[in-house]
Amino acid sequence: MSQPSISALHTSHIASLPLLARGKVRDNYAVGDDRILMVASDRLSAFDVIMGEPIPGKGELLTQMALFWFDKLGHICPNHLTGEAPESVVQPEEVAQVRGRSMLVKRLQPIMIEAVVRGYLAGSGWQEYQASQSVCGVPLPPGLSNAAKLPQPIYTPAAKAQVGDHDENIPYERTVEMVGEPLAAQIRDAALRLYQEAAAIALEKGMIIADTKFEFGLTEDGQLVLMDEVLTPDSSRYWPVEGYADALAKGENPPSFDKQFVRDWLAQAQVNGKPWDKNPPAPRVPQDVIQKTADKYREALQRLTATA
Repeated sequence: MSQPSISALHTSHIASLPLLARGKVRDNYAVGDDRILMVASDRLSAFDVIMGEPIPGKGELLTQMALFWFDKLGHICPNHLTGEAPESVVQPEEVAQVRGRSMLVKRLQPIMIEAVVRGYLAGSGWQEYQASQSVCGVPLPPGLSNAAKLPQPIYTPAAKAQVGDHDENIPYERTVEMVGEPLAAQIRDAALRLYQEAAAIALEKGMIIADTKFEFGLTEDGQLVLMDEVLTPDSSRYWPVEGYADALAKGENPPSFDKQFVRDWLAQAQVNGKPWDKNPPAPRVPQDVIQKTADKYREALQRLTATA
């Protein structure tokens, strides 16, 4: 496993390729009309707001973790990787911005559905359950506690939002209206199977994947393809096994390897003397929070890729 570089990349500048879009974390560039260079920056977003301070090495860690999972789960659903080196499509002076943090992928027709799978009761799901004994409209049995494992994983899709907007939870029936029953069912079934297999692999490495989200696209001939990032700490809630039972018994949030550390800090942060309202501008993230966040991302990857 390669070590991430020390300097942080908040925003990439690849002048040799047309810029398609800058997302919350990734900068996408067109490579011809059939491929995209995805550069994972070190930007950090929380509550759909991009923080001003980058997390050094984060983009490289995210990319290595995504590549790990694409390799492990390729038998379930094809993915968008081309297998070509990202460095091969940029100029020599731009290679440093690309190396270790980029993927050269097939250009697909994106499906505007976030395929969310939850295996545990956490975050907004726990808050909703307390009010309605359901999560995103999916009824759950009574008596569950914060961080409880669900009887079986549930599929709770969301409509993908533009950058800066919040994704909107939608019922499965809405996805049927959006893409039709056959494709909606295919997305749901693929997402559930991907989660279940990944959760089993992570558990062997001492980590619980509480929930995650997948994104899919279509090829010109209509084949469903797994795209974007997959099972990274940005898109998933990772908990260490060793802290889980104690947190569950206390009804607390387990320690995590994901952005929850930053979210917890932001929950008590202030802007201009008032609690932050989760809208731009974001509070300035202090150095110790940046460092601890980077350490958590790094430990998650090290656990995952360690050989027994």
